Amino acid sequence: MKKTALIMAGGRGERFWPRSRKNLPKQFLSLTDDGKTMIQLTVERILPLVKLEDIYIATNRDYKSLVMEQLPGLPEQNILCEPIGRNTAPCIGLGAVHIASKYEDALMMVLPSDHLIKYNHLFINTLEDACQVAENDTNLVTIGITPDYPETGYGYIKFNTEITNGRSFAVDRFVEKPSLEVAKEYLATEEYLWNSGMFVWKVSSILKNLEKFMPSTYEGLLNIKQAINTSEQDSVLEKEFFNFSSESIDYGIMEKAENIYILPGSFGWDDVGSWLAVERIKKTNEFGNVANGNIITIDTNNCIIEGSAKLIATIGLENLIIVDTEDATLICDKNHAGDIKKVLENLKICNRNEYI
Repeated sequence: MKKTALIMAGGRGERFWPRSRKNLPKQFLSLTDDGKTMIQLTVERILPLVKLEDIYIATNRDYKSLVMEQLPGLPEQNILCEPIGRNTAPCIGLGAVHIASKYEDALMMVLPSDHLIKYNHLFINTLEDACQVAENDTNLVTIGITPDYPETGYGYIKFNTEITNGRSFAVDRFVEKPSLEVAKEYLATEEYLWNSGMFVWKVSSILKNLEKFMPSTYEGLLNIKQAINTSEQDSVLEKEFFNFSSESIDYGIMEKAENIYILPGSFGWDDVGSWLAVERIKKTNEFGNVANGNIITIDTNNCIIEGSAKLIATIGLENLIIVDTEDATLICDKNHAGDIKKVLENLKICNRNEYI
C-alpha cells in the first residue's frame, strides 16, 4: 500500500525562547552539530519509506515561506497551511483529506517536526512494523517510547501484554502526566510506554473514526476535501477551520476508538521539550557544560551556554541556562526551565510583542 506522511509543524516552541520566536519557532532551528534544522531532519529520516512527493507538512500559514526555504524539493501543494491552530485532531484530519483526494487509500504516518532520533535505522524498522499492523482492518497504531527513567513531563500509555499483533500490543488506556511517585510505579510494572505523539494508520481508518467520534469536524473536513484544487480551496479552509473545536487526537479519537495498538520504540528518541534537552543532544565538556559560541568559563559547572559572536564570560556559576541572542538574553536556573513560558506571558501582558 502507498505510504504517505504528515509532519506537524505548527508549534511555537515557546520553551526554547529566546532562540525560538513567533517568526522562527523551534522546528525551523538547528539544535544539532550537523547544522540541519529539526524539520529537515524529520523529513530526511523518513525518506527511506516515503517519497518526498508524498510527504505533507501541516503548519501555520505564517510559516509557509520557511517550509519552502528549508524543504526546497517539497511540492508547494503539500504545505497545508492552517489558518488558526486547532490542536492535533483537525490538523491530522486536514492531512487525511488531502491524501484521500490524491489516493483511493494509503498508509499515513503522523510525525511531529521537532523530535530527534538517534538511531534512524531502528526508527525505520519500527515504522515498517507499524505499517504492517495498520494495513490490517481499521487498526490505529501509535508508537510508544520505552521509558528508562520516571519522567513526569510525558503522558503514558498502558498496554496489554496478552493481546498482541505482530510486535505491537493492544492499548489498555492513555494516562495523563503523572506525579514522580506514580511515574516510578509505571516504570516498575513494565506495562507503560511514553506517549510519543507518533501514529500510523490507513487514511480510511482515521476518517472512519473521525466520522464516528468527531462528526461535526468530519463534516467540515469533507467540505474542505471537496474544495481541494478549486478556486474556493482557501476560503472553504478558512471557514471550516475556524468552526472546528480545538481537540487533541488522543482525546478526540485514541481514547475512544477500538483496535488501538502500540509498538514499543527504542531508537534514541528525544522530544527536545526544553533547553535541558541540549545536554542530551550535545556532548558536555569535562566540567559538565554545553557551551556553543564565543564562550569563556571560569569555575563554571553543569551549565548550558548558547551564544554567537558576542563574548560570554562566566565565573563561579552552576546549573544555569544562559542563552544570548541579538535582542534578548535568558539567564535561568535549570530547575526552573519549565517556567520560561512565564516570561512570554509577561511579555504579552506588557505588549512587548517584539520579543515574543
